[in-house]
Amino acid sequence: MVDWDDLRVFLAVARAESLSGAGRGLKLDAATVGRRIARLEAALGAQLFVKSPQGYALADAGARLLPHAEQAEQALAGAAEALGASAGHFSGQLRIGAPDGCANYLLPQVCAALCDAHPGLEIQIVALPRVFNLSKREADMAIAVSPPAAGRMTVQKLTDYRLHLAASRAYLARHAAINSRADLAGHRVIGYIPDMIFDKELDYLGVTGAETVGLASNSVPVQLMALRAGAGLGIVHDFALPFAPELVRILPAEVSLTRAFWLIRHADDRRSDRLGRLAEALGQGIRREVARLEAYLVQEG
Repeated sequence: MVDWDDLRVFLAVARAESLSGAGRGLKLDAATVGRRIARLEAALGAQLFVKSPQGYALADAGARLLPHAEQAEQALAGAAEALGASAGHFSGQLRIGAPDGCANYLLPQVCAALCDAHPGLEIQIVALPRVFNLSKREADMAIAVSPPAAGRMTVQKLTDYRLHLAASRAYLARHAAINSRADLAGHRVIGYIPDMIFDKELDYLGVTGAETVGLASNSVPVQLMALRAGAGLGIVHDFALPFAPELVRILPAEVSLTRAFWLIRHADDRRSDRLGRLAEALGQGIRREVARLEAYLVQEG
């Protein structure tokens, strides 16, 4: 008889493609994960993984087992959802992947409100400047700045947001006044490392008129801190500006961008009422928070 807990370990290894990676998610050491896989293989009489220098890849038997293990996982999650729904609250773990601008300046407030309303809910925010692999279950849902072009995903537009050129008051006091786009020439631009831009929607360099980035980082908070330190000028999310009172917008009528956040989920999760309701709550929270912070900026201006 197959133990569900061993199937859970099997799924973790299949998604992480390594014993150590699976162990980190399961809070088990790699040796324990290896023993559990060996026990499952003995119970089934089949080799589930092929080990190589690149990690653990599914063998033919493992590939056949995978959809059944995922169905068992969904069935257990559905049972938990039914019990939680009857009590009118969310519980369990929710992992959200997001670009670091959203993860730093929006999700903490939104997720804090969700946790306050649902004490049994445990939320993990994974802030990475790249696209998340939902097929490998790196996250339960992900926020992106553009919808995916391929894959079995459920995609929902959350909200538009705005960005403007900004610099610190101290920086502007040390330099000639900027009254037009022509005055931007010669200023140091702070922005993304060009070859590390993972989405075309994040390529802002053209709107500044600059050909190169003088000070670059793949991290939005690092860029913001450089701007706060008076290192130059750069494109900033309007919703981040309330967290950086040293900064002011430059030529807001002439240099303005609008982008969007998209919520992405694995297509199989459409059957999960819990994830559907969590996605709706998360979307409502992000829309409210973007509107609140952008309104605050207008009031301050």
